Amino acid sequence: QDRGLATLKDISIRLKSVKNIQKITKSMKLISATKFNRAEKELRAARAYGLGTKEFFDKADIPKPEQPKGHLLLGITSDRGLCGAANSSISKAIKVYLEGEGKGKEVKVVAIGDKARAQLKRLYGSYILMHFKDIGKKPPSFADASYIAQEIANSGFQFDTADIFYNSFKSVVSYKTSVQPLYSQDLVSQASKLSLYDSVDPDTLTAYNEFALASLIFFCLKEGAASEQSARMTAMDSASKNAGEMINKLTLTYNRTRQAVITRELIEIISGAAAV
Repeated sequence: QDRGLATLKDISIRLKSVKNIQKITKSMKLISATKFNRAEKELRAARAYGLGTKEFFDKADIPKPEQPKGHLLLGITSDRGLCGAANSSISKAIKVYLEGEGKGKEVKVVAIGDKARAQLKRLYGSYILMHFKDIGKKPPSFADASYIAQEIANSGFQFDTADIFYNSFKSVVSYKTSVQPLYSQDLVSQASKLSLYDSVDPDTLTAYNEFALASLIFFCLKEGAASEQSARMTAMDSASKNAGEMINKLTLTYNRTRQAVITRELIEIISGAAAV
């Protein structure tokens, strides 16, 4: 009887705990849905910055350096978790590069978001040039992107090429880990089709290259923010459904155990009365 009552109490405590977790996951889903709607709207406006710069780099036919000075990797993640593999996919892609193409090269990593720094610092801490936090707590702005670009320019690290690892938003339930290349001003000035653009003097090219870095970072931040909120919304929806299934199973187990305890008590009472 004592064991049965203890089991009932344990099941009751666990059932209450799972119900509280379900309330939290449902609330997080609603909050993520609200943030996602805003992030998706802002992404539509921000895509003009990134797509225009990407088109320029694609059409200019920028050459690959024979002996690159250095290579910079930018990993864009969030400061918070509970969004599926949205953060770990970025860190994984950077790790694959460092263990493959990056071996023997002068490579540095800029971790944007606490998750990228936390997932890379144990094994690849020596590669981290700098990191930024508190970027994902509010919707990313062009001022954030400009600050990151300015810090990279002032870091003193010389690089010919760079790659931005970010999550490209596809739909509410889909995103893709993508890589956006960047090029130094020296490489852009050597582009074979740069003459197609009128009035591109060195000062203009310098200003544009600085603006292009900030624009692409801003574009990738917006893509990552929309992907993060959609992934968190999907993850919290799945967690709520799983909690609901667990609640049903625990409720059934609780009722069966309770019925067994009551039946056992009745048998003991009847047996005692018959013995008397």
